[in-house]
Amino acid sequence: MIDLKNKTILVTGSSRGIGKAILETCHAAGANVVLHYGRSGAAAEAIRGELGAERCLAVQGELGELGDIQRLWQAAVAWKGKVDVLVNNASIRIDLDLSTADTEWDAAWRKVLDVNLIGPAHLSRMAVRHFQQSGGGSIVNIASRPAFRGDTATCPHDGAAKGGLVSLTRQIARHYGGDNVKAFVVAPGIIETDQASEFFEVSGRGPWLEEIPAGRFGRPADIANIVAFLASGLGDYATGSTIDVNGASYVH
Repeated sequence: MIDLKNKTILVTGSSRGIGKAILETCHAAGANVVLHYGRSGAAAEAIRGELGAERCLAVQGELGELGDIQRLWQAAVAWKGKVDVLVNNASIRIDLDLSTADTEWDAAWRKVLDVNLIGPAHLSRMAVRHFQQSGGGSIVNIASRPAFRGDTATCPHDGAAKGGLVSLTRQIARHYGGDNVKAFVVAPGIIETDQASEFFEVSGRGPWLEEIPAGRFGRPADIANIVAFLASGLGDYATGSTIDVNGASYVH
């Protein structure tokens, strides 16, 4: 049984999907959890109501806004006095094709990079500085299969952002390991979420399922269990590594 008692864990984008599963799994293992959300206020409050305010703090913030990021981090630290684990999970997708107008293409790239890479980079910097003062901690960055193999032609910005997140993780692990700072990448394949359902409405499920040797799409719990293990400290010597969670559809 994973034991996360006395740990405080911040999970971005945790009002639904993979983030919600990570939050609930860590809470079930004993952690105090900080639920970050963007616009899903009702869902966030419902989760906080179920988990209880004593061990679940909900904080709203736009990860494309530096002021919101600073406020989120400060609230997370102030709640229990420190943060032990940062999970950068939140991300967005905006479909594009080569015929998209230049201004729309530019705006989409900037928004996706802001939320999927620059926001996590800000939080990671804040976390490293905090861990240097508190005695150590862990960062778990949720990347994606497209970070390594591409995927759809309509989301090159998502893969590029997640590829940058992988590089950032390795940089943190290499340069701050001496400060007891650990950093990991978890790279999901296709996971059954609301976002995936929207994608399947356009592309269909069959072709994507056929390329997965495990014979099924992933579930949010498949990711959450890996993150909880990494948050526990049991895998600390694997710092800097990437864990593929994709049913062997891509193993880099």
